[in-house]
Amino acid sequence: MHPIIPLNLPQTELRITKKGEQLYVNCIIRKKSVILSPEEWVRQHLIALFTNQLKYPKGLISVEKTIKYGELDKRWDAAVFKTDQSCFLLLECKAPHIKITKAVLEQSLVYYKQLQSDYLVLSNGLEHLIMKKNTSSNQLEKLDFFPEYISSE
Repeated sequence: MHPIIPLNLPQTELRITKKGEQLYVNCIIRKKSVILSPEEWVRQHLIALFTNQLKYPKGLISVEKTIKYGELDKRWDAAVFKTDQSCFLLLECKAPHIKITKAVLEQSLVYYKQLQSDYLVLSNGLEHLIMKKNTSSNQLEKLDFFPEYISSE
């Protein structure tokens, strides 16, 4: 599947290169070329939205970090932190052909429980599930917009 397809996100300028038959994209956060998979295409568009339009600080965004879950090593797609190092937003990206299902939500909740982020975003670039933690009920509430960045409560 070719990774470069139109998404339901603002267009952005990404630096794409080709080595042999493989496409690479320069990661906005990691500042290095990474293989341009369909999931990476979505992640880079979301990171561009967060940093360019919503003004999330690049220095507080972490991409593909490993966390322990029991005996397993799990890896989140991207997390945005506040200045006090608590998690503001957890992002789970899927390739555009993968539907945002209950199974995808359940996978994301593993990371969410560990990080206790204020927001949880699941996206395949075409559909977005954006949720905010209700601090009084400790439940996730669905939103229709990407949140503005707040450095601390």
